Amino acid sequence: MADILAENLSGKAVMGSDGTELGDLYNITMDLESGRLNDLLVTPNERVDPERLSFDRDDAGRLQVPVANVQAVKDYIVVGR
Repeated sequence: MADILAENLSGKAVMGSDGTELGDLYNITMDLESGRLNDLLVTPNERVDPERLSFDRDDAGRLQVPVANVQAVKDYIVVGR
């Protein structure tokens, strides 16, 4: 995957590999010791029921999508569900 600046990802729409619009990227978490990216924090779309998704949620209700699930980054961030 080509290098992508984090500032270009802010607010980008996140879509499941099945075409479901999950929401918008809020932030990305990382391990400060290793520099490894952990999760995408996604503010869920109003039409998505977070209870029906297999992702964990943070205290604010945002989806925690493991970075390993990212399949593509173009107009949307596409993630495997």
